Amino acid sequence: MKFAVIGLGVEGRKAVKSLRKRGYEVYATDINTNLNLEGLEDIEVDLGFHDLEKIRACDAVILSPSLYSSPLKKKIEDKLLCKILEDHKKPYTIGVTGTNGKTTTALMITKILENWGKKVLVGGNAGGGFQGYTELILKASEKKYDIIVVEICDMTLDFADQCFNLNLIILTNIGRDHMNHHKTIKNYKKSLRRFIEGKKVLLNKEDPLSLQLKTPNSILYSAYNGKLKLFGKFNKLNAGAAAEAARLLGAPESIINSTLGDFEAPKGRIKNYKFNDANIIIGKIDNPSAMKTILQETDFDIIFLGTPRKNEDWRFETLQEIGKKPPKILVLFPGLEDTVNISLEHAKNLPSKVLTAKDTNEIIKLLKNLSRKYKRILIGGNGQKKIIKIQEGIEKMVRQ
Repeated sequence: MKFAVIGLGVEGRKAVKSLRKRGYEVYATDINTNLNLEGLEDIEVDLGFHDLEKIRACDAVILSPSLYSSPLKKKIEDKLLCKILEDHKKPYTIGVTGTNGKTTTALMITKILENWGKKVLVGGNAGGGFQGYTELILKASEKKYDIIVVEICDMTLDFADQCFNLNLIILTNIGRDHMNHHKTIKNYKKSLRRFIEGKKVLLNKEDPLSLQLKTPNSILYSAYNGKLKLFGKFNKLNAGAAAEAARLLGAPESIINSTLGDFEAPKGRIKNYKFNDANIIIGKIDNPSAMKTILQETDFDIIFLGTPRKNEDWRFETLQEIGKKPPKILVLFPGLEDTVNISLEHAKNLPSKVLTAKDTNEIIKLLKNLSRKYKRILIGGNGQKKIIKIQEGIEKMVRQ
């Protein structure tokens, strides 16, 4: 069987990986000519154009979610993978979307339902730590599941609406991220309103923007008030969403409570460590809304911040949020890209002492030294892979 993959962004590359590990032949294409083709050496790739003849010669097509509203979709609609394979549309399906908290909420729900004895398939959004939508669709065709939990990126709402039969949607919150796609919060809300129309949706009772989307099919959830290992009010809200979803499916309260009480944060998400009597909080905090939420919890003596891509202007606004509750020391390090110099310019008016770190080893050395004097330390920003490496370094440091 031969597949065409149109668009080689994060989802497209994860799709190629999913197909190749199953032994399928792959043809890939992207309109962008300036792409790094590392990891794609064993497949045919066209850049700068889409060869419709080659695409239609394939047995199935995986179209980038960003192209689901484009004229190209109509030309290859009968070949789309999510129409050729239908098994992912049969189980009860929960879609988790929003700006922050999606991955943690999706994994909380999955764990509750599994402990209840259900066969659950979880996955989706390749940018959120999962292996992409294609992997989820393929897995659903290979094994039977009772329930699917799919994390849905806020940039892929049209795709998810057309590819999945969503029985329940959880909207965690609405904040400032992916503004290159949405342009404005108003546009983002408009997309969400279209997405949730006619569907049962859980809305965050404490998020004013989410409440603006309330419909007769909405159910409001609040913060979970049971035992929880995770840091922060925002994680209590994630747990509240997971608990409410599980209740709607009939899960016993005893299983909900025991599961959430034992739940550990996934890699790259907010975790809390003790070292040299310092409290170190680290995790993916990659947009201004996420940083604002964290800083509402407590003040920090030191903040380590991974930098965003050069074209992600709105993510540099994270430094404005930091400026509202500035630490004594701000340490900037390359996150998704090395935009430390740009970040330094944005941080020039902060009263904090500003340092830079080149790599993970330098960050760990700084942590060892600074944690002797400063007791409240936050590590976040952009660059999930780097955040995970730093977490691993901290865990090693704590064990020694």
